[in-house]
Amino acid sequence: MTLLETIRSPKDLRTKTMDELGQIAQEIREAICGQIALSGGHLAPNLGVVELSIAMHVVFDFAWDRLLFDVGHQCYPHKLLTGRLPLLAGLRTSEGMAGFPDPRESDYDLFSVGHAGTGISTGVGMARGDTLNAEGFDPRTNPDGRRVVTLIGDASIVNGVAMEGLNNAGTLNRQFLVVLNDNGMSISRPQGAMAHYFDRLRLSHTYTEFKRSAREMLKDLPGGSLIREAYHRATEATKAWTGEGGWFEHFGLLTVGPIDGHDLPTLIQFLREAREIDRPMVLHVKTVKGKGYRFSEEDSSRFHSPSPFRVADDETKAAPTASCRVELKSDGRSFTSAFGDAMIDLMTRDPKVVTCTAAMPDGTGLTRIMQQFPERAWDVGICESHGMDMMAGLAKTGYRPFFAVYSTFLQRAFDQAFQEVSLQGLPVRLCLDRAGLVGGDGAVHHGFCDIALLRVLPDAAIMAAIDEPSLRGALEFMRTYDAGLSCVRYPRDSVSDRLAADACPPFVLGKARCLTPDFDVMDAHARAPDVCVLAFGTPAITALEAARQASCAVSVYDARFAKPIDADLVRALLERQIPIITIEDHGVIGGFGSAVLEAAAAMGLDASRVTRLGLPDAWIHQDPRSRQVAQAGYDAPGILRAIHDAAGASSPVPARRV
Repeated sequence: MTLLETIRSPKDLRTKTMDELGQIAQEIREAICGQIALSGGHLAPNLGVVELSIAMHVVFDFAWDRLLFDVGHQCYPHKLLTGRLPLLAGLRTSEGMAGFPDPRESDYDLFSVGHAGTGISTGVGMARGDTLNAEGFDPRTNPDGRRVVTLIGDASIVNGVAMEGLNNAGTLNRQFLVVLNDNGMSISRPQGAMAHYFDRLRLSHTYTEFKRSAREMLKDLPGGSLIREAYHRATEATKAWTGEGGWFEHFGLLTVGPIDGHDLPTLIQFLREAREIDRPMVLHVKTVKGKGYRFSEEDSSRFHSPSPFRVADDETKAAPTASCRVELKSDGRSFTSAFGDAMIDLMTRDPKVVTCTAAMPDGTGLTRIMQQFPERAWDVGICESHGMDMMAGLAKTGYRPFFAVYSTFLQRAFDQAFQEVSLQGLPVRLCLDRAGLVGGDGAVHHGFCDIALLRVLPDAAIMAAIDEPSLRGALEFMRTYDAGLSCVRYPRDSVSDRLAADACPPFVLGKARCLTPDFDVMDAHARAPDVCVLAFGTPAITALEAARQASCAVSVYDARFAKPIDADLVRALLERQIPIITIEDHGVIGGFGSAVLEAAAAMGLDASRVTRLGLPDAWIHQDPRSRQVAQAGYDAPGILRAIHDAAGASSPVPARRV
């Protein structure tokens, strides 16, 4: 039995020697790397916080104290230390451990978190609540009260919500610890003035004179000897600063660090003293993203959240610092890669096209674009709201901005999409990667509400791609669409080549594309179908497979637009009493199917023959994307059942025959 296997709760850590804690750190790295090599998952972020996670659980009792994660993708060591090692083998599936904190799994997880910037604000709320409940730590009146700790990264802390949280944290009259995990990386390199500020701190070997008032204050801090000592130490292992240059002190937070986030004895000592400080504090910890394996340290962006991979020469166990070759599993050409190539083509042809992303250049396909067009492509950091407003400013000056952002993170910039873009009639173009179900990342990352959000904006053009040619067609349409906001959505999936032999007609505002010409209801010479499937996005490809197996005549349309809807097509179908099945990789509430129902109502047509397939009004948690789609009921068997049910209700065709 390994030492890690003996850790059933954090209290078991407190019986271990420092050497044993170091061995546990190594075993955590081996367990995480070995599992992610099989299943994929967040690798580099978790490797970087192993010692920090151990130290926090040694010092604090998070069965009573509060631990708030910010983004949450660095929670694997925390989970292994809180009794969830048996769940690691099912990582990111319904049988195992979620890839983000999840209160369904453990009381040690307080929030399901996958969006950046929230941890400080929720921590402030819990600190205030504990104080009101007379449960908060106070060294004089309640020394056994609850402490509050928030773990946040250097890229997340520049997020607007994090700034608001810091501003309020400084007003707390009690213990509140922010552990700043500074690895010089988010998913890619952090951007902006704060990132440069942290760089200067890490590189500087000279420190300003410490304020006399700070020194006097520290004399009165309980157990503050080590922190006082830190003010006079400037070694490579432990560098500390506070004073006129202490940026966080402007928020009213005592600030100490940076200290070495991989030095367990130092971490534990500093955390023990910080635990007793009865005022808001930032502990600045310097870590290495991907720590422990050379391949992940040297390319931490690539190994932020890799697919399954194989390491040559079994480096994961034998020689973690050796040079090696790593092979990542590939499932084919992704929509992300297709988007990147299409954008390069657009930007080459049109010098007015510009683009940006919010800390996701690799994840959105912009990395090569930023290299090729450094003056017209930007990474704004984890600042989606700023990115949207910046794009509005560029549109106002006559450029054609394309904002590449995950669907789940678009939500953070909806106010700007409303106020600064749509209300102004500005043509900002949104490229929504990871739209729909996202697989192992689970509910925190599903792109299930972008259609519902954007459909309320006047003059918005909302599209979905079904394959690479249609993605290129949508982007070209958006390039010259100047009436208002436009967007195209596409999933975290491989592009299909099912229609590769067919020419992809240009996008025309509000017009669908028939994928089954023999049953095109808009063609007077075509045969009338028994059922019509209107699919928005990649479910159209799945619908073609279901239609091929159906026992009745089925027409399948690539709807292309959720706004404006192809009202002429909807009218033709309903007036001829042809049942309609709408399918979307999006919530059924407020989505494409809802738009079809609204269009029917506006035309005074009977919509009782419309069946909607999409994400149900319930959370779908981590699992492979194919299993999630089946759970939602719009995989090929689910669509086939819906076709036969619709046909059976309207015609003598047998209800089922596969």
